[in-house]
Amino acid sequence: MAEPTLLKTPLFDWHQSHGGRIVEFGGWLMPVQYSTIVDEHQAVRQRVGVFDISHMGRLTFDGPGMLAWLERVTTNHVAKLNLDQIQYSLMANDQGGLIDDILVYRHQYGYYLVCNASNRPAVLAQLEQHRRGAVGNFHDHTRETAMIAVQGPGALATVQPLFDQPLEPVKYYHLTLGRLLGDVNAVVSRTGYTGEDGYELIVPANQAERVWNAILDSGQSQGILPCGLGARDTLRFEAAMPLYGHELSEAINPFAALVGWAVKLDKGDFIGRESLRGWKRNPGQTRVGLRLEGKRIARQGTTVLDSDRAVGTVTSGTFSPTLQSSLAMALVEPSLSLVSTPLTLDVRGHREPARVVELPFYRRSPHSQK
Repeated sequence: MAEPTLLKTPLFDWHQSHGGRIVEFGGWLMPVQYSTIVDEHQAVRQRVGVFDISHMGRLTFDGPGMLAWLERVTTNHVAKLNLDQIQYSLMANDQGGLIDDILVYRHQYGYYLVCNASNRPAVLAQLEQHRRGAVGNFHDHTRETAMIAVQGPGALATVQPLFDQPLEPVKYYHLTLGRLLGDVNAVVSRTGYTGEDGYELIVPANQAERVWNAILDSGQSQGILPCGLGARDTLRFEAAMPLYGHELSEAINPFAALVGWAVKLDKGDFIGRESLRGWKRNPGQTRVGLRLEGKRIARQGTTVLDSDRAVGTVTSGTFSPTLQSSLAMALVEPSLSLVSTPLTLDVRGHREPARVVELPFYRRSPHSQK
């Protein structure tokens, strides 16, 4: 059987011609870095960085039957969304395992759903399976659009000069519609997956490079850098944001992953509800943060030990550029989740002492949060 063709974002040629190191990610060819991961990471923490996130799935829903359909296939309460509000939600299977974690946008024309790149086929299959004649228009706009994230303390100063609507009043987890560069229709959201303030811009694919270059020009005075998936991962890790395939999967229930707050068991029936009710009573494990004493990195799959007894598994780990220490997130037995609990990690045959620490590892100062 022929290998599936890897997809390219509308900015692929730019990445290639500007030194982006291209890797396969979620079925797409994506830049993992341009300079160094640490330089790009620090640019976002201290100044501003721009990411191509066009690999994320972008689905639109409008029409009378769309709300009921979205309620049926998501765990959070879509009907509670106010106009121009965004909701973090999950899509579960019948057993309460997670197909994906998603964002649901409500705007004046209907709903937008943003999903992870590698899970888009599974999300589309789940939607199709449970449509039950929902009347309205549903489209997958992933290939016709681009999505660009501008993140960091200088994000507002970078994006505002290009956009015709005021961005400062847009609250966290909200969106606005307007025009970039005078004539490019855009959906601009303020969610952030880096632990910093920032904006995500959805624009037509044929305008992506023009918008991208304008962002780089506008952000020059802020010290902007183009950033790849490497920095995106270290940034989200420090902010303890779960990543599908690591902290979230069909084998990990949302209560163990600490995203159970996005499961509204009382909203009415939805896929996986009864199984999730059981997982809420007994999640089995819980996600914790760990600080290692040494500098070795505990990668995904590393065994967590209490004395010599295996009590959990690392889901993500890295050396934190901001905190200058080796950190990990892991799923462990709930009785071992208290802050300061001593544990040991089996890092490639070496026993590494660690302690449970509070999540998130990094939190930006409150004055920068609108």
